Amino acid sequence: MKYIVQISRVFTGILFIISGFIKLNDPLGFSYKLEEYFGADVLNLEFLIPYALGISVIVVVFEVVLGVFLLIGYKPKFTVWSLLLMIVFFTFLTFYSAYFDKVKDCGCFGDALKLTPWESFTKDLVLLVLILILFAGVKYIKPLFSKLPTTIIALFSFILSLWFGYHVLMHLPAIDFRAYKIGSNFQEGMSTPEDAAKAVSEYTWTFNVNGEEQEFVTNGSYPKVDGEYVGVETKVIDEGYVPPIQDFSIESDDEDLTAQFLEVDKLLIVAMYSIPKGELEGVNKLKTFTDNAKSKGYTVIGLTSSGPQDKAQIMQDHNLNFEFYLCDEKVIKTIVRSNPGIVILNKGTVMNKAHWNDIEDIEL
Repeated sequence: MKYIVQISRVFTGILFIISGFIKLNDPLGFSYKLEEYFGADVLNLEFLIPYALGISVIVVVFEVVLGVFLLIGYKPKFTVWSLLLMIVFFTFLTFYSAYFDKVKDCGCFGDALKLTPWESFTKDLVLLVLILILFAGVKYIKPLFSKLPTTIIALFSFILSLWFGYHVLMHLPAIDFRAYKIGSNFQEGMSTPEDAAKAVSEYTWTFNVNGEEQEFVTNGSYPKVDGEYVGVETKVIDEGYVPPIQDFSIESDDEDLTAQFLEVDKLLIVAMYSIPKGELEGVNKLKTFTDNAKSKGYTVIGLTSSGPQDKAQIMQDHNLNFEFYLCDEKVIKTIVRSNPGIVILNKGTVMNKAHWNDIEDIEL
């Protein structure tokens, strides 16, 4: 039992640290995932949506710290109880999203590793078993060091996690796992290779045969049945190849200008998923920065999901010299974790991106 507990201790501790750090690297991204869970069509806890970011930071810091606590043997009973409560909560969420098909990706490993809901649930079940082993053998979890060094390491891990979370919120994620990271190309990300795997679907046809409804399953072809057609249901068995960049567009009121702008040599995008929710301090910096960019030959545009009235208001209030175009809110949130944020493209390739806090550091 002693050796099983130690193996469970190391595996669980490392997994919690890795999973927590990946989410701590991008707490805004995890907060967006929590907003999905809190939505009316999932858990119907919409009153928690305004607090999603705060909950996100608390959860991921706690996840990292608990992993460290477990490895160094700091307060074993508190640590194991906390791990048990956390994994029960996560297991419930992943089962709920998998069984009811509500959230397609749990966000367990942020954008670094995409897991299906059932894969996430299986992962949490394995962790639950390991933590139950730790719970049963908590007496075998001993500190690696004496009391003072163990306490110092525990405190340092907590302070470091809080600082790192604050740092990436005030700037951008230290590691960008998304399809819009620096060096990626939009056109390549949106394209599908000729030899890419195709989607596989299953069609369940219902026919009335001699007064009795019968089902016939095909891969899409219409079944040869001597009966009256009732209906058909489609189920995706394998999604095949899915381009990493989806739903990105740059649209005016009249046309789609995506292809045109992605061929521009020096394109500077001011990304604001929501104009009313934009950070005022950041918005105040846009006028000087974009005027300077234009003087150096950049084409400057804005991307937002906000309506015409909000666009006109920000242009008037801040005397901005560029036009805002329409793009999906979720896509803009994914492109840059800042509102406003700056993205610089060269013929569709991301050359630079920055939080509004770092506008002064961008070299044009």
